[in-house]
Amino acid sequence: MPDVFSKEKRSEIMSRVKSKNTKPELILRSSLHGLGLRFRLHAKDLPGKPDLTFKRYRVAVFVNGCFWHGHKGCRKAALPETNIEFWKTKIEKNKNRDKKAYGKLKKMGWRVVVVWECRLMKNGDATASKVAEKIRRYAVREKR
Repeated sequence: MPDVFSKEKRSEIMSRVKSKNTKPELILRSSLHGLGLRFRLHAKDLPGKPDLTFKRYRVAVFVNGCFWHGHKGCRKAALPETNIEFWKTKIEKNKNRDKKAYGKLKKMGWRVVVVWECRLMKNGDATASKVAEKIRRYAVREKR
């Protein structure tokens, strides 16, 4: 099925896609804050500029969009039917960049938590609770 928008209109739509303060990110931030966790946003001094960082526990959290980061097995990650090669290349580059950033963070002694958009949109509070539990588990290990 061909694209329903002209090339110019599609370009305009895609240029408005945000990389910060997305709805899934805001859902996670709100829930984690409600659970008593405090964090730093979009740390420019860390590889990959994690969406949330918990410096005290050395935990970096990335909120990944299913489409943009190629969430395997997710229906939101389906490629458009037009310009397929462009999108395959684009998403592979994103995935490779993610792997490099995660690897660098781990070498620096940080733990990496990836949260997928689909999970947050389906049940944000439950997903945030799991993330908070993971962070708190890391905190307990740090104290030992």
